[in-house]
This record gives sequence, structure tokens and C-alpha cells, in this order.
Amino acid sequence: MGPTIAIVGCHQMDRTSRFNEFFKGGPSVEKSHTIEAVAMTYQNQLSQLLAFEIGVSSIFKTGTFIFLICCLAAFLPIAANSSTNDFLKVKLAMKAPTGAQGICDKYDWVCSTSRVNSRLSQSDLELIDTVNRRVNRQIRNVADVVQYRREDYWTLPKSGGGDCEDFALLKKLELVRAGVAPQRLLLATVLDHKRRSHAVLVLRTDAGDFVLDNLSNQIKPWRKTNYTFLRMQDPDRPEKWVALVING
Repeated sequence: MGPTIAIVGCHQMDRTSRFNEFFKGGPSVEKSHTIEAVAMTYQNQLSQLLAFEIGVSSIFKTGTFIFLICCLAAFLPIAANSSTNDFLKVKLAMKAPTGAQGICDKYDWVCSTSRVNSRLSQSDLELIDTVNRRVNRQIRNVADVVQYRREDYWTLPKSGGGDCEDFALLKKLELVRAGVAPQRLLLATVLDHKRRSHAVLVLRTDAGDFVLDNLSNQIKPWRKTNYTFLRMQDPDRPEKWVALVING
């Protein structure tokens, strides 16, 4: 693939990894009530700032927000890993990212739910892996500011390519059309390992939450991404968003 065109934290994909790493998890950690209490204290303080009705693209322009996120992240990984399950924990209700506001009106399948939410089969997981790889291979990574002359514009990829959230949208569309319950496919915003804003698609399985990412062909458990998860579609009401603020 060509060189990266990177604005607002969306980048080209990494080299591929094999599908048999799909459910490779990490070691469990004993629960620490003290650390969890400290993490919750910092989380509650930060939530007051997160409650402001301001988009992710605007938030990342302020050094104060980045500083607070990094301080909070120093406590939350231990608390997160002390949990006995592998699902992202919802912290509080939150406004959708600026670019995603109105996305349900634009694409009704983004916020739809299905009465049928059966367990994902092996063939389902193979399909999800195939879609993730195909979209990463076929879509050229182009920043919104280059293609649309604006930042944080959420839409399906055009012929010229798409940004990270556009990859996530297309993957969700293809998987919903293939029969995967839409409530298992949740759009999310994160800070990547270099603390740049980024968007991914979270796959909610019975074994935990996994991440479909345009930066990698490997579908990883969220804890293995080294991302800081900021907000995500509400698993119970995908038309709403929730704050996460937790490290992978």
C-alpha cells in the first residue's frame, strides 16, 4: 500500500497476522480494590469534563484534555485488568463524537438492533476476519481534511478512499448485511499507542470485546490494542454513546 496520509490519527494498516490469534487473551490479574477506588476517583473527576458537549476532534486540540487522559490512564489499566471478564466497561452516557452526530439518520443500520442475537459461530468469526482484511486491503487511507476539506467527517468510503471511521462504517455495513447482529458491532473512538485520535469497530462476542482496526489485519482483544478507549456506541441503545476512558 502507499504512504500514509495521516490527519486526526487515522493511519495505514500494519502487516497482517493470522486468524488463529483471534482469541489469544492475556493473563488474569488479581483484583485490587485499592487501585480500583483510586481509578474511580480520577474517573469521576474527569467525567465532569467529558460531559461537555464537545466533539472528539475539538477535544484533542486542547493540551489539558490530553494531560488528564494520560494521568487517568496511569491508574485505569490495573483496575481494568483486575476484572474477570473481557468487556469494555461503560462509565457514563456521553454525546456522540462531532462527526458521528446525525449518523443514525444518515445510515439507519448504524444504530439498528436485531431481535436475533445468537452466539457467533466459527463461520461467523471467519467471515468477520475476511471482511476486516478485505476492507483494509481495498480501501485507500485518506484523511477527511484532504478528501472533504473538513475534519472528522463520518461517512462510507468514497472512490478516493476513506478515513479510519469510514473503514469502521464499511465493515459494520458489510457484516450487518451478512447477518451479524448490529448490536454486536459498535463504533468507538480511541487514542492510539501514540496518543492520536482514532476510530475502530468493536466486536462484542460472548468471550469479550475485540477490535477491528484499519491499522491491522489482526482482530485483537481490546486489552491487546494498547489503545485508550474514550467512547463507544451504547451496546443496549446504539443510537446513544457512552464514555469509557480505559486503557487496552
